Amino acid sequence: MSPRTPFPPPPPPAELRSWPDREALLADRALALDELGRRLLGVGRLTLFLVWFLLLQLGWGLIGVLLIALGAPFPDPMTMAVGVVVAALGIGVFVPAVWLTVRSLRRDRTVRERLAQWAALDRHRPTDARVSAPVLSVVWLLLSFAMCGVGLWLGFAVPAGVSRDDGYGLVAYGMGVALILWITGLTGVAKAVGHYRFAVRLNGPRRPAARSASSGHPRPE
Repeated sequence: MSPRTPFPPPPPPAELRSWPDREALLADRALALDELGRRLLGVGRLTLFLVWFLLLQLGWGLIGVLLIALGAPFPDPMTMAVGVVVAALGIGVFVPAVWLTVRSLRRDRTVRERLAQWAALDRHRPTDARVSAPVLSVVWLLLSFAMCGVGLWLGFAVPAGVSRDDGYGLVAYGMGVALILWITGLTGVAKAVGHYRFAVRLNGPRRPAARSASSGHPRPE
C-alpha cells in the first residue's frame, strides 16, 4: 500500500464483532497487524524518517547562511543580501519539513493505538513474532542512537571550537544542527524502545484470565 492508503480501521466494538470462528478472526488480525507494523517500522517509514531529517538539515543549512553572515565580525552587505535570499529559500524548506515531521509523529501515534487494539483481540505466535520485527527495531535504535550521539557531540564541540573571529552566527548554526540531530534521534529511540516493550507484552505469557475476542475460548496457539 502507498502512504496515502488509509490505515487498517480499528477492530469493531465487541457487540458488533461477527467473525464466524477464531480462524477468521486471526486472519483479519494478521492482515491488520502486518500492515500496521509495516507503517510503523518498515523500510518505507524509515526512508521517510531520513528524508524529513535531511530536509530539516537542508532548510536549516540555508538559513544558516544568513546567521553566519549576521554573526560575522565585519558583515559584508553583499553577503548579507545573498544570505537573505538563501534564508528565504531555507524557510520554504524548513517549515514544510517541520510540518511533515510533526504529521509523521501523529500518524505513528495512531498506528501504535490501532496496533495495540488489534493485538489485544487474541494471540497467534507466528503473527506476533512477525510484528515484533526485531531486526527493524534494532536498525531504528542504532540509527537514532547515532543521531543522538552526533548531536550531543556537536552541542559541545561547536561552542568550544568556534573562535571570536568566526562570529557567533556559526555557533547558532552549529547548535541548530545539533538540536535537529538530537530531537530526531530521540524520536527514533523512543519509537524503537516503545515497540520493543510492546513486543515483549505481545509475546509474553498469557494471563490466565484472558479470553479470546471471538465468541469461544481461545485454543492453544
